[in-house]
Amino acid sequence: QVQFLESGGGLVQTGASLRLSCAASGRTASPYGVGWFRQAPGKEREFVAVLTRTESTYYADSVKGRFTISRDNAKNTVNLQMDDLKPEDTAVYSCARRVGGWRITSPSNYDSWGQGTQVTVSS
Repeated sequence: QVQFLESGGGLVQTGASLRLSCAASGRTASPYGVGWFRQAPGKEREFVAVLTRTESTYYADSVKGRFTISRDNAKNTVNLQMDDLKPEDTAVYSCARRVGGWRITSPSNYDSWGQGTQVTVSS
């Protein structure tokens, strides 16, 4: 079983950048994909980005060109670089392991969810 711990959230102004980190622990020997999701108050969990086990990347249209997902094997982390942040990016960001299914945007195809880290973007 793998466990994830997110970090790097905070309060920033519009246009600022943040770098979120998803640190893995436990049974991490097998390659697997990791996705980032976010959930704003009163809204459903929303797909943000995924880095598959074959190192392909996919992004939600709302963050494409502004966010970058990457893996740091030395640190056993999957990072989400967020640039040009907007107030609508405000949410709790969580990472999870992709476990299968053809819909990469569906939370049901992920497990081992972390607790999340709050990102707040002020206007």
